[in-house]
Amino acid sequence: MSSPAAGLRLRRWRDPAVLAVAVVAFAAGFGQFGVVAALGHVAQAFGQTSRSGLSLQEEAGLSGTTLGVGLAVIRLASLGGLPLAGLADRLGRVRTLVTSCASGLLLTAAAAASPSFWWFVAIFAIGRPALSATTALSTVVGAEQTASEDRAKAVALMAAAYAVGAGSTAVLNSLAGDALGFRGLFVLAVVPLVVLPVVARRAEEPDRFRQLRPTQTGPAPTGPALPVLGAVARPFRRRLGVVVALAFAVSVVTGPANSFTFLYAQDVLHLSGLVTASMVVASGALGLGGLLVGRVLADRLGRRPTAATAMAGIVAAAVLAYSGSAPGLVLGYIAGVTAGALFAPGAGALANELLPTPVRASVAGWQVAAQVLGGVVGLVCFGALESVAGRFADAALVTFLPVLLSLPLFLLLPETRGTEPEALWPTEAPEPSSSPSPRGAGGHR
Repeated sequence: MSSPAAGLRLRRWRDPAVLAVAVVAFAAGFGQFGVVAALGHVAQAFGQTSRSGLSLQEEAGLSGTTLGVGLAVIRLASLGGLPLAGLADRLGRVRTLVTSCASGLLLTAAAAASPSFWWFVAIFAIGRPALSATTALSTVVGAEQTASEDRAKAVALMAAAYAVGAGSTAVLNSLAGDALGFRGLFVLAVVPLVVLPVVARRAEEPDRFRQLRPTQTGPAPTGPALPVLGAVARPFRRRLGVVVALAFAVSVVTGPANSFTFLYAQDVLHLSGLVTASMVVASGALGLGGLLVGRVLADRLGRRPTAATAMAGIVAAAVLAYSGSAPGLVLGYIAGVTAGALFAPGAGALANELLPTPVRASVAGWQVAAQVLGGVVGLVCFGALESVAGRFADAALVTFLPVLLSLPLFLLLPETRGTEPEALWPTEAPEPSSSPSPRGAGGHR
């Protein structure tokens, strides 16, 4: 029997076209993570510090509530990534990917001119949706360009590229943050912006998208439609709901855990820039190893068990990081990055294999929306609890541990290891009135 993907030009994960998309993911990570890396310098620039006090506001310049709400607004703005990512189902993957990345980097650089904290929040928030869409679409393109045996590797590559971009920002801020300030750091977003047109010429539209037949995609649209819930047909919505719920849950942890890391290190524990930079570099090395192990486990053990186990590790590492000591932060941060790296290949491959090509970018947009809302809930709860209790450890326990209750949701999804998306959805886009339930599609349950 011929492969359900026969006739498609599929690439190895190290193909230049796949690597070009990874460079775009790097640029998105560099631009998007700046607000996290430079949060301590942002708070000091726009607030008032006092070393004689014990509260976060006296130490950092702004209260936990103010910082939490500001970060939540920036996260909430990423909801705009839903329609932007969904446009790739209409306008094309590469065109949407490159345009989103360029506009996001341009607005990130513009945030360097912010006259106040809330101006900073507003400008960065305007550019955030484009970078969120870029991150989501890079995984979609990597998954669509590859066959099953290379898909987890391609997804891991996109996660690694994003992480290296984000880590570069963190290292620069740790080693040269006092000299650069947050303004100098954000201006550096111009560098990947200048390189982007060169990289874009090597990126290619995936065959899975280019070769969709008219009968699969329906009549030609009169204009780009926003990917609201109606754009994801009824047979796909059950799986979409589970994927969205899991994305929401993990973001309740990663939103605040990642966003407060460098402020916590700099202004609460008073770690030196060298120690913080070393922590980031060490986590990067172990994170790379985590990606390699994660993609092997995703291909051999399965997408679901790998992602579920790693998600539990993310929760445990976040609780350790904010337990109140410098060793706890360093070990927790490194463990959290490693667990996140283990999570990315299996979860990313699973999400892109579960649903068909005509709605895959829209589904990625819904994941962005779920991650945004989960991050907002986590940030607001974490910041408010810190302000009330005065301890990061208490805020971490109350905010993070309940997320473990979402792990059984993985059992509601089929295992997709070794399966092409075309096998799960042979007709790609069935009509809601006549198509079989996705529960029985492909015989996987």
